[in-house]
Amino acid sequence: MSSPPLNRLTTTLAPALSLFRRTVALVLATSILASCAPPDRPAALDPVVVFLVRHAERAEDGTSDPPISQAGEERSRLLARMLADADLTHIHTTAYIRTRATGAPTAEVTGLQMSLYDAADLEGFARQLRFTPGRHLVLGHSNTTPDLVAALGGDPGSPIDEMEYDRLYVVTITRGAADLTAAPADLAAVTADGEDQPGPAPRASTVLLRFGDPYRD
Repeated sequence: MSSPPLNRLTTTLAPALSLFRRTVALVLATSILASCAPPDRPAALDPVVVFLVRHAERAEDGTSDPPISQAGEERSRLLARMLADADLTHIHTTAYIRTRATGAPTAEVTGLQMSLYDAADLEGFARQLRFTPGRHLVLGHSNTTPDLVAALGGDPGSPIDEMEYDRLYVVTITRGAADLTAAPADLAAVTADGEDQPGPAPRASTVLLRFGDPYRD
């Protein structure tokens, strides 16, 4: 499959940014409404918003850890511009060159440090995300990104194709209505040390966005 012209990634930048920012604003507004609760509610139970994206296009160099290509660099810069107003608080990446390179422009724009996570323990990482308030960007891979969406309780949809790089998930995690009326002592049981404890399970909503040059199978 031949690569699309590099400039096609930017031909629809303005409308893509506008649509994406409107969508993010709607998702975040919904999160704010969901977080309206008694003032003594633990902060760890506030909605958590997680943006998940596969690394950008690879530059195949014959190694098991290739960098991203020129098209991938362009896509990573577009991602940074699209998330510039999302008020990110955390950026997570695997240790691979291609995921770190995809997240680098966003880290530069936001001033956030990228932290490494273990893609071999997605259930453990999902538990960490669920109990870490804020807005997270997670850089992953074609197999780990949908699996992490599912581990968070979201809907990953169909598998990501080998040449598919334009998928971006927004998963918003909230607690059930029972949490809003539970006693503070009961809530403490589900937030201590970020461990899952008996109690209402978190709810996750999923929005799937497309950005940059569209995927064609």
